[in-house]
Formats: sequence, structure tokens, C-alpha cells
Amino acid sequence: MKQLLMALWLALGLGAAAGAADPLGSSRWPDLQREYAGDAPVTFDSRVEVLAPKVAEDSMNVPVTIKFRDLPDVKRVLVVADFNPIVKVLDYQPLLAQPGLSFRIKLQQASPIRALVQTGDGKWYAGGVWVDAAGGGCTAPSTGRSAPDWASTLNQVQARVFHDGQNQRVRLRIMHPMDTGLAPGIPAFYIEQLAVEDASGEAMLRMETFEPLSENPVFSFDLPDTGKAALRVVGRDNNGNRIDAMVQP
Repeated sequence: MKQLLMALWLALGLGAAAGAADPLGSSRWPDLQREYAGDAPVTFDSRVEVLAPKVAEDSMNVPVTIKFRDLPDVKRVLVVADFNPIVKVLDYQPLLAQPGLSFRIKLQQASPIRALVQTGDGKWYAGGVWVDAAGGGCTAPSTGRSAPDWASTLNQVQARVFHDGQNQRVRLRIMHPMDTGLAPGIPAFYIEQLAVEDASGEAMLRMETFEPLSENPVFSFDLPDTGKAALRVVGRDNNGNRIDAMVQP
């Protein structure tokens, strides 16, 4: 009897370790964990911080900042919104970038926004926050299409660079409607790949991006200071239109 109880205790303990309770209490989390992390356990860790407003003033432009300081050897950062009709927001490889990334997303309804961070040893760490939203961010058409010249500005890049002596903060805005395909009569049209390269062509960061990013998406991230050397922003959207711009320091 004692051995049976011990075996049951061990089984329960191992089960708890493999599937920790979701601190955000989302009914979608078990499915999302299986889809994106597979059989690997995911540790909810305070070192993965997601910053966003408790209440979204504009469901089509919700500011989000991801921080993952003191986590060694970060290889991948996957951002998801549990209750969006399109869950996946972006898949980020920091490469040479410093920990952290800021951007804006569309929310269809109140939802957790999560960052799933994978380190070089294959382990997953997660953080997240609930954001209340009035809704409709993913099913509303982009506003930029109403401008007669929107096609002429497609994929143009606006950038600012700020230096602190060691790093440079790069803020990018890319002109694109980022249509989700969920507004009546408007097909999906969005940026799907983005990278920042140094003067030698080496990638400093890479991203796969998806429909829930806001129209004319804005990104901020910290890179090693390259002095007076320019950076290059390259990418493409799902229709094959190219992004290629030089960013002066």
C-alpha cells in the first residue's frame, strides 16, 4: 500500500512539473502550449515580462513591450494572443539584438498576450498579461486604404536611431495595411518576413510577422552600436512585395 501511494505521489508530482497551471487562467493555454511548444514543458518565469495597457484604448493599435532580461542564450521569442481569431503575432530571433522588443497589435476581444521564450538548451519560458479590449480590431479594414496614394507608399520605411554610447535603439515604421483577411471583401495582405542587417550583410535580428500586427507596424529594439555604419532593413509581404531600406545612424 505504501509503495502504491508513493508511486501515485510521484506520478502526480511529475504531472504538475510537466504542465504548470496557467497564471492567466486562459482556457486556450493547454492547446496553445501543445501547438507551439509540443511536448516540452513551459515554465512561467518573471524574467519574461510583457507590458501592455490593462485596457486598450484602440483595439487596432495596442502597444506591447516584451522584456526577457537575465535569460541566457535566447534563441526565439514567440508572441501570441490567446483569443484573437489569428493567434500568432510574431516569431522573433534576436541574434545580436539586446533583450526586448516593442510593437503594436490588433485585438479582437479581451485576451492574454503572451511571450514564449526559447533558450539554446531547448527550454521554454513564458510571461504574459491580460488586456481588456472593446473588440473588432482584427475584423476592421485598414484605414490607410482610403488614401488615394497608399499603394505608392507601400513598404516604405521610416526610422529613427538613438545612441547611448554602447547600444543603439532603432525605431522602425513600415507603411503597410496589414490586412487580416477577416474584413469583408478584403484579402489577407501583410508583412511576413523582416530582418535588420549590419553593413556587412550579417543579420542582427530576424522576424516572421503575421496579420495581427497593427497597420503601418512600428518596432523598437536595441542593437549593438555600429557607429556611423548604416543598417539595412529587408523583408517582404505575403504578395511578394519587397522591403529594402537603408537606415542611417
